[in-house]
Amino acid sequence: MADLFDDYPAGAAWDEMLDGATVRPAYEHLHAALAQLSAEDLRARADTLARSYLAQGVTFDLAGEERPFPLDVAPRVLTGQEWDHVAPGVAQRVRALEAFLADVYGPQKAVADGVVPRGLVVSSTHFHRAARGIQPPNGVRVHVSGIDLVRDEAGDFRVLEDNVRVPSGVSYVLSNRRAMARTFPELFATLRIRPVQDYPRRLLAALTAAAPSGVDDPTVVVLTPGVHNSAYFEHTVLARTMGVELVEGRDLFCAGGRVWMRTTQGRRRVDVIYRRVDDDYLDPVVFRSDSQLGSPGLMMCARAGTVTIANAVGNGVADDKLVYTYLPDLIRYHLGEEPLLPNVDTWRLEDPGALEEVLDRLDELVVKPVDGSGGKGLVVGPQASRRELDALRTRLVADPRGWIAQPVVQLSTVPTLVGDSLRPRHVDLRPFAVNDGEQVWVLPGGLTRVALPEGQLVVNSSQGGGSKDTWVLGAADPRRGADPLGGQAGQPHAVQVSSSVPIDANPTDELTAQVMQQQQSRTLETEVGRC
Repeated sequence: MADLFDDYPAGAAWDEMLDGATVRPAYEHLHAALAQLSAEDLRARADTLARSYLAQGVTFDLAGEERPFPLDVAPRVLTGQEWDHVAPGVAQRVRALEAFLADVYGPQKAVADGVVPRGLVVSSTHFHRAARGIQPPNGVRVHVSGIDLVRDEAGDFRVLEDNVRVPSGVSYVLSNRRAMARTFPELFATLRIRPVQDYPRRLLAALTAAAPSGVDDPTVVVLTPGVHNSAYFEHTVLARTMGVELVEGRDLFCAGGRVWMRTTQGRRRVDVIYRRVDDDYLDPVVFRSDSQLGSPGLMMCARAGTVTIANAVGNGVADDKLVYTYLPDLIRYHLGEEPLLPNVDTWRLEDPGALEEVLDRLDELVVKPVDGSGGKGLVVGPQASRRELDALRTRLVADPRGWIAQPVVQLSTVPTLVGDSLRPRHVDLRPFAVNDGEQVWVLPGGLTRVALPEGQLVVNSSQGGGSKDTWVLGAADPRRGADPLGGQAGQPHAVQVSSSVPIDANPTDELTAQVMQQQQSRTLETEVGRC
């Protein structure tokens, strides 16, 4: 172990494995296993891990180039007790977001009661009036969510932001676990690591439960922008593991108030669309008229209640980073509960006093655009040049609604293989939650993202980050022999087909479609998540 941890530095951040020279309880078994390996042994395992990812095509898009997704060989470990604090907090947050969205696109009681300002809602980039009045069949708008968490200098979990539009990254959770089980089989044989492989089954069950009323055997599809989208790998993984069709917008059409899918045998009715297409590209009749990624009429069918779009159109208003600052109050208002997971302290720059304070302290704070993603637009004051801060100051004064400010949080660190030794690197955590209308189930662990450059606090792969497998120790969920979801009840079924429809009645311009797929990669949160 001395080789791997030689001169391991102690920084200002909370290290999750080591408290000085003392190993924290969650890491005792991993520490003991690493102690038996030399630096050469660990590097050999890491190289094998990287080659397996390259062979499997586990990739992400960086500046238009497909690269193997960086997976660190040293996992992140949480005790069952730690997770049993995190999971209820994530579930609580999802329930509050559900209630907020139902209210925003319905009676807007929270606005009338003064909990949130009306201007906050209507000025949000992702508030879509076209979604007003659409009632999901089982009341669920947030079928899948990714709640980004960080651990502060005291080791306490805090919510960094909410992602309820098209949260990405779960495919890497599944791939990371399979790869790590082959890398450390001895640890998986001895530790009780909570499993993650039930996620596709849980997701399919939630999508099936969201089917329109009166549909007993729903047809579920995954709608992808196409092969040129940065998250296409994830789309294929989810469709394959759920056992459903992966479709593009040109594979769908609307007729008779319903959505249909073109097949080699004719048309098939579609009941639930798990869309990975951004709102603006989903329906050219309602949103961007030049979109070739969606299908005309989808919103009409959703309003008629003949198809369910998951996640719901318009959810992005809940992702707004200014709305985020109101979530503690919304939890109290909608749920009558105190927040289990606190926010990171945040300045609302619409408040003149807050704006004045932030302008005076720009070189100390992190400033983010409220609708930014993938770390784009984020300015870390202590790392910014004077010229950058002056330009930022001008933007804040011109558009205070478009920005928030937060203190620099020294994200917790986890030992990460750098060269031939382990070094502390900053991490965050994205737990994924699935809502079937009866309960919010939180996937044990989630996606840990790690900032690989030394001192870097932005963990996105687009900024040079990677990932870690996240192990939650303790009792696992019931296995399939005692399936709480009822065995195969969630499996999709085919519906009657008709031979009267051609396979591709509306071929698209391939170059234009490719550009749109890549455009959406820049507007949606990518598979490495938002920052």
